[in-house]
Amino acid sequence: MKILLRLALALGLAAVPVTAVARDDGVSRIEVEAQQIPRFRVRSDKTRFGDLDYLGGIEITSPNALLGGISGFRLMPDGVRFIGVLDTGHWMTGRIERGADGRLAGLADVDIAAMRDRGGDVVQQRYYVDAEGLAIDGDTVYVSFEREHRIEQHRLEDVPQSSPVRQVPQPIPLYEFRNNRGLEALAVAPLGTPLDGALVAVSEKSLNKKGDIFAAIVTGPKKGVFFVRRHPPFDVTDGDFLPNGDLLLLERRFSLAEGVGMRIRRIAAADIKPGATVDGDILIEADLGFQIDNMESLDVFESEDGSTRILLASDDNHSLLQRSLLLEFELADQDTN
Repeated sequence: MKILLRLALALGLAAVPVTAVARDDGVSRIEVEAQQIPRFRVRSDKTRFGDLDYLGGIEITSPNALLGGISGFRLMPDGVRFIGVLDTGHWMTGRIERGADGRLAGLADVDIAAMRDRGGDVVQQRYYVDAEGLAIDGDTVYVSFEREHRIEQHRLEDVPQSSPVRQVPQPIPLYEFRNNRGLEALAVAPLGTPLDGALVAVSEKSLNKKGDIFAAIVTGPKKGVFFVRRHPPFDVTDGDFLPNGDLLLLERRFSLAEGVGMRIRRIAAADIKPGATVDGDILIEADLGFQIDNMESLDVFESEDGSTRILLASDDNHSLLQRSLLLEFELADQDTN
């Protein structure tokens, strides 16, 4: 029954609309509660899953209905502060809290603010601010949107009361984007790697005639369209680069036959070029036997001990049947530099 309820939600049959929450023109400081998730696999003490080691996680809740719909979540270079985007058209900022054991323990100083247009006014049209992808490059923040398909550039210092500086040109023809299957993943390649600081975007399920996923190198001298091999029923929800330039793609599935699932695929840096169709090895795959939900965000960062960490976040769709999760892993294969 639990699986059926979650599948019903995944198919949009049980979501609670966020339109009941009035937008305001300022920043809302919200209370966030967290419950730790000590085990990734239900009723198992195992910590190694595929090529990743599970380090802990939290489920976050709030009495404020603004919290939810997390579609992008990125840590700042200090590994503590974060920026997130919600698919309800909001920014979220705050900081990560950890316990004495170093595991995720909660979120603090969480602010949420409605997204604004070029003139500084709060955007009232929900369809126009369906934020999905998020990337940070120095003092620049990029956000991608579905339905009104585009990539916006913002100043980091202005978030969460930011207005877009400009719309970033990208090479995928607009007619190739499916209505609610647009640019889900944004990531900036590390300097000194094959893509050398380029912004890369991958769509969720905008497919070419061969059934593969539209993607693009958005900036830099190698700018152009490439494709990601699709393996149904998985679709892309986010991605980020490892230090060596390999691209990690987070994918999810909603299927009546197989239930809800997620996986992470690793794409070799050298394979990403205009005109190419790329594929890669699966690092981890999980279903509802694990502590997952509607996994929508993936962030790669380096911990204080030099290890490569991966932080996943889920989108609860503002539903009573889903959860907002943050899950932290360490890449077991440390050949990432």
